[in-house]
Amino acid sequence: MQRYVMRRLLASAATVVVVVLMVFVLSRATGDPTYMILGDDATSEDIVALRQRLGLDKPLIAQLGIWVWNVLHGNAGDSLKFNEPVVKLYLSALPNTMKLAGVAILGALLVAIPLGVIAAVKRASIIDRAAASVAVLGMAAPSFWIGIVLIYLFSVQLGWLPTSRMGGPDHYVLPAIAMGASMMAGVMRLVRSSMLEVLDSEFVKLARIKGLTEARVYWRHSLRNALIPVLTLTGVLMGYLVAGAIVVETVFAWPGVGRLTYSAVWFRDYELLQFAVTIKVVFVVMINLVVDVLYAFVDPRIRYA
Repeated sequence: MQRYVMRRLLASAATVVVVVLMVFVLSRATGDPTYMILGDDATSEDIVALRQRLGLDKPLIAQLGIWVWNVLHGNAGDSLKFNEPVVKLYLSALPNTMKLAGVAILGALLVAIPLGVIAAVKRASIIDRAAASVAVLGMAAPSFWIGIVLIYLFSVQLGWLPTSRMGGPDHYVLPAIAMGASMMAGVMRLVRSSMLEVLDSEFVKLARIKGLTEARVYWRHSLRNALIPVLTLTGVLMGYLVAGAIVVETVFAWPGVGRLTYSAVWFRDYELLQFAVTIKVVFVVMINLVVDVLYAFVDPRIRYA
């Protein structure tokens, strides 16, 4: 087990390093931020002076070395747009994203698991076909489109819910649905397929022979075994859900790290963009690492392979 965990740790560390290098290089390929900061009326002397102050006149490898050194010493730099420490900006926006993601994840699981079980039990029925249609729509439709449709229906036409911003519980409904739709669809399809496989197993037949009620067979014995592969998918989707909140937070003007990252991309804020993407990558990799380790505990064949 220790060798398995060590291999996963090394692979995770290599993934983080590669992605951070790619982000560092690609962020500088978007253009020079000095023109965004100084405007069109800036003289060449002003541009040269600002580039020297920001360290953009140095070779790319030197800029990377300086940034890595500063980050390792707890200094991620100052935002070029907001003129505040990057860490302070990120930490102030992080709780807002975590709250929204928590609501989206919880709502998606509360809907997906029961629907997946019911669809498997009522196989080939109208309920099963309706659940399959919802799953396909949730996985195919992009989150920004779902968000725009929800705003038009429930905010503009019906006036039931607010269109944007962060506030009371009603402000969470639409962005949480838009964020969790793909996760709900993926988990529901996997629960259904896992349940169908488990329902044909011998231990389920034995439970019925013993006289257990159908509800107990479905919701206790079958679901417990069907959730083993769902554990992996849920962990992966949680990582991508939090990391991919940029679109949803931008559509709903949600003051989280996703919208902050969008602002960093738009204004070529290198320091903020590098830090935000690095944290997102580390989060996704850690979620995958935890899921792999948990899965190895659940299924010994993984760690012995």
